[in-house]
Amino acid sequence: MVEAAPWTTRAAALGRFALDALLPPRCLVCGATVGTAGALCADCWSRMTVLGPPCCAACGFPFEYGQDTEGDGTLCGACLRERPVYDRARAALRYDDASRGLIIAFKHADRTDAAPALGRWLAQAGAELLRDADLVAPVPLHRWRLFRRRYNQAALLATHAARAGGKRLCVDLLIRKRATPSQGRLGATQRRENVAGAFAVAARHRDAVRGRRVLLVDDVLTTGATAGACARALLAGGAQAVDLLTLARVVRPV
Repeated sequence: MVEAAPWTTRAAALGRFALDALLPPRCLVCGATVGTAGALCADCWSRMTVLGPPCCAACGFPFEYGQDTEGDGTLCGACLRERPVYDRARAALRYDDASRGLIIAFKHADRTDAAPALGRWLAQAGAELLRDADLVAPVPLHRWRLFRRRYNQAALLATHAARAGGKRLCVDLLIRKRATPSQGRLGATQRRENVAGAFAVAARHRDAVRGRRVLLVDDVLTTGATAGACARALLAGGAQAVDLLTLARVVRPV
């Protein structure tokens, strides 16, 4: 005999039904009505480029489909020339015209309601990285930028990805020792110089990081300068290895 659901479960379901009737879930991009909260409509989803295998074993750069690289350690041209500081990087989406609005709204326009869904996308894209991780940590904001923005978008992503993967989250594992200008208009070399030495492992977490594999989470991978600086700080602090998981990544020819 199937037991009836507890009254609290039934009440919660009824409450969600009533709320959806009054305020139906909306597409995170265009605002069209969708079936569930935190979803995209079919039209917006069809324009997104979801990333996955085959890809570079190190940085996650997507290869042409039909190229069988799974498990063989194949590297892209950029990683053959110089491996990143982090071991592996993966991203859920290609950063392009379709995904840009979603990410900018989440990052700069208080669309924190998107965080649970985006965190689940991260967990799916980085399932292997999450499985191997001992700790999950976000790229930190400097305290003054955090004060102005009121939230760290990387910390929200890390929170929901860690929860989906059942992993330990350390939201303040890294600190940003100094404020740095925005990376937006800087070239690759300038970006590396801008963030060099800007991060460190928080003193209270030095024991926690030693010998651990850390999964670093951020919103967008562009040149890898910020992620590289964070990875160097974690490795200097005693981490065994660092992987990187981002919501999106820029895809340029290598």
